[in-house]
Amino acid sequence: MESSEIIVGLDIGSTKIACIVGRKNEYGKVEILGMGRADSLGVNRGVVENIQYTVNSIEEAVKEAGLSSDVDIKIVNVGIAGQHIRSVQHRGNIMRNSVDEEIEQVDVDNLVENMYKLALPPGEEIIDVIPQEFIIDGQQGIREPIGMSGNCLEANFHIITGKVAAAKNIDKCVTKAGLEISDMILEPLASAEAVLSDQEKEAGVVLVDIGGGTTDLAIFQDEIIRHTAVIPLGGNVITEDIKEGCAIIRNQAEALKKSFGSALASENKDEEIVSIPGLKGREPKEISLKNLAHIIQARMEELIEHIYYEIKTSGFEKKLIAGIVLTGGGSQLKHIAQLTEFITGMDTRIGYPNEHLAKTLSGEIGSPMHATGVGLVIKGLQNLEKRNKQKKKNNEKTGKRKDSFLDKIFSRGKDFFEKDSDQ
Repeated sequence: MESSEIIVGLDIGSTKIACIVGRKNEYGKVEILGMGRADSLGVNRGVVENIQYTVNSIEEAVKEAGLSSDVDIKIVNVGIAGQHIRSVQHRGNIMRNSVDEEIEQVDVDNLVENMYKLALPPGEEIIDVIPQEFIIDGQQGIREPIGMSGNCLEANFHIITGKVAAAKNIDKCVTKAGLEISDMILEPLASAEAVLSDQEKEAGVVLVDIGGGTTDLAIFQDEIIRHTAVIPLGGNVITEDIKEGCAIIRNQAEALKKSFGSALASENKDEEIVSIPGLKGREPKEISLKNLAHIIQARMEELIEHIYYEIKTSGFEKKLIAGIVLTGGGSQLKHIAQLTEFITGMDTRIGYPNEHLAKTLSGEIGSPMHATGVGLVIKGLQNLEKRNKQKKKNNEKTGKRKDSFLDKIFSRGKDFFEKDSDQ
């Protein structure tokens, strides 16, 4: 793929809206050209609650990204999340006309297309259909069916559904901001592309993206997506708890969490105190860091229990050799990996979105809080590559058909003239 193809990822989160511009360089690594960020004022728990505020934030982030990358941004890949997202497993099949003809991409496309026709509860729609493995005439465990022969083509699918209204509102906000959506991508799948290695996906791993309003979860095993979930808890509830528990305003609570917050109260000493400026000339307020950590730990334990419940219900708890990878803004909390290991008993690391990034880039973009944005660029590049390959194949087929048609006419003409000359 040429390095000139530019992709834009738009991460519409509950805390921030981030716009990241990137492309693939000649070495196959993703090169980030620029980024823009704005406070997210119209989104709560991954769902748009105020159209105009969201449009304003999108415009601000896109403008900043455009200036820093020197790119005129028109088309974006948008992330979708929120507590309305559900995932189901389903098996579908199609019968082919001939067992002798090889299975082609069009057969796979028809099978996937059929899955979009599944009956769903009112107000829901299918966001994505992901083939897990294919079955040809009863032969299971096939990863790549193209080129094989068979009469009945089946597949196990991971189907992601969401509320029609929520998806439409995201679409409306992006359109009102003067942009066009290329793809709508589930955020945990985007984050996974940015922070997980292929070996981890094969060994079995849980990707946990702790955002401001929601925590997104994706389980991979044997390089196949096995389970996705969205938990309606994130970093914002911790901030609210600090605000109430310490009787301070929200901005102070957020700053306190980022600068001094810890997920393990035992790691703080009793005498560690931080002073918060008083309001309107009032006396400064002294807060014990141990008390702060107790507030954070209580909420984090609740969140990790939710995560562990999802892991157990997936049925893959005993098959996840690579353990848990935490990413997103909430993963920057001190001692969060230790607390996660203590509650789940699984190996845990913090995931940084530098797995596929060009080494020349560093700084803020390498932070876990931008894992989704970087992942949207990577997924956008992958989708573009697939479309280009398919276009090339279709052109080759059309070319072959034209050639064979012309060959036939030419050979018939040749036969006619040869016969004529013999007479």
